[in-house]
Amino acid sequence: MSVSKPTPAVTAGDIRARKGGDPVVSLTCYTTPMARLMDEHCDFVLVGDSVGMVLHGLSSTLGVTMEMMILHAQAVARGLSHALMVVDMPFGSYEQGPQQAFANAARIMAETGAGAVKLEGGRRMAETIAFLVARGIPVMGHVGLTPQSVNALGGYKVQGRSDQAGVVRADARAVADAGAFAVVLEKMPAALANRITAEIAIPTIGIGASAGCDGQVLVVDDMLGLFDVFKPKFVKRYADLAEQAREAIADYAAEVRARRFPGPEHVFAEQTEKGAK
Repeated sequence: MSVSKPTPAVTAGDIRARKGGDPVVSLTCYTTPMARLMDEHCDFVLVGDSVGMVLHGLSSTLGVTMEMMILHAQAVARGLSHALMVVDMPFGSYEQGPQQAFANAARIMAETGAGAVKLEGGRRMAETIAFLVARGIPVMGHVGLTPQSVNALGGYKVQGRSDQAGVVRADARAVADAGAFAVVLEKMPAALANRITAEIAIPTIGIGASAGCDGQVLVVDDMLGLFDVFKPKFVKRYADLAEQAREAIADYAAEVRARRFPGPEHVFAEQTEKGAK
């Protein structure tokens, strides 16, 4: 009888080697049960700081803390055996300089077992990315719309249109040259994302970018229809689990109020004495 071998865990190096090859598949993840569901299908899962909005009800990602990211990453790690786990560095944990970034990235890696961290910013973060990579921490970059800079950007606007395209291209090149193994391209014109993908030597991971990127990532609650505070144009909903959940909760409430739940099959009979008939 043949025994199937366990699938080897994906590394940051494996993702980098996918440049120009089969598209890289990714979703955000925040819990153990969801990690178990997506592990066999995703090349990497991103423990995104979007957890603050999706699961904690924050209005942006700016209030997310290191403790929140570590807690959720620990949960996700328990559900993975194949996919690489990448963890977002939260706002304020790396912008002060390379030393601050290294201390916090090392803490994330040590306390969660993450295979890489992700941070936002292009040219301004190149020195920090190089510093981390030189010290053994794989880094995924993130350019274009960077949600942690939403106040400076004036909202969640498309980035890189017209005369700003060169800025985004320069940011992507700087991230690649600094040693990042991949870079997220968020909310930019498809033509710009395609040009960046052709220009840099590391995989581009699109979200609101282009099908021509080397891979794609979505917020899992968005694509499952669980997060309905707003729906970005670039999100395709593959299910509407929120509506199914609402219907199930309403059915449960109605049965409880009508005393139809719990039924006889859901309760326990009194134990009889030994030998009693």
